Amino acid sequence: MSTGKTIRWGVIGAGDIARRFGQGLAHVPDTQIATVWSRRASTADALAQQFGAQSCASLDELLSSDIDAVYIATLHDSHADYAMAALAAGKPVLCEKPATINAAQLEGVLAVARDRKRLFMEAMKPPFYPLYRKLREHLAADPIGDIGLVRAGCSRTDVPADHATFSFEHMCGALLSLGIYEAFLAVDWLGAPLDVQTIGRLGPTGVDSFASLNCRHEQGFAQLFCGLDLHGSGDALLAAPHGHVTIHEPWWNPVRATIRYADGRVVELDHPFEGGGLNYETAHFCDLIRSGALESPVMTHAKSLQMISMMDAARATLGLKFAGE
Repeated sequence: MSTGKTIRWGVIGAGDIARRFGQGLAHVPDTQIATVWSRRASTADALAQQFGAQSCASLDELLSSDIDAVYIATLHDSHADYAMAALAAGKPVLCEKPATINAAQLEGVLAVARDRKRLFMEAMKPPFYPLYRKLREHLAADPIGDIGLVRAGCSRTDVPADHATFSFEHMCGALLSLGIYEAFLAVDWLGAPLDVQTIGRLGPTGVDSFASLNCRHEQGFAQLFCGLDLHGSGDALLAAPHGHVTIHEPWWNPVRATIRYADGRVVELDHPFEGGGLNYETAHFCDLIRSGALESPVMTHAKSLQMISMMDAARATLGLKFAGE
């Protein structure tokens, strides 16, 4: 919606998520990819050519280029280091989820953001989708009461065995790749986690292949699951005293929700999305840059810390510790 100065993006990483980010910019006015850097020059060159950008030979070259913001699209293990480098260079940062692999790392990133007075946001897409916003607006006008239970999950069997999601070195696994979405949904509706109980299993590469979480939050309870060896694409349930909501699968790319009221009424919400979905969070971030904000009121730093603290607790129970932790 915003107009004015074009936001010139520097993209760190040149894989699939970076391409999807670039494709989404076609739906965000006054934006462009200006520079790209990746540890593999060939992928950076290809992405830069696709979007009419400059391929940089080093991270320092990208951070010193004429850009207004940085999007971090690398694997989990490097998010914190790249975020701190970009913030220290004075660049606002939109970092792909999970923002970091643990809460201690995130505290470090946020400390640099505060010190440099620069905007930082975790790229968590669901709350910016039109359907999700429409659902919140509807429940504000025609409430079902305070949400007291969130049930959600996602488990996939279509991830190739050699995919980085299974990489212990790159600090992936089901919790940090998929479970972070469910953690967002729980925190967004129920507030901070107070207790996280987890059962699950580690796969042959050493990362978690399935996890089931029962969580107590400030305002209720969450039942969450994530996995890489069972098939369950997943809807989401939000339960309250006077009704419940089903966000139909896949709930993290929401297009349809059903609200069933205790009095028998049923309301169907339907709202398609465009541009692959990443464009909505990007448009929000660009508006924050233009307004001079240092934090998103939707995807707050507190929410990111609460989400990753849930993943920390779950991994600790499963005995999953990465290098340097």
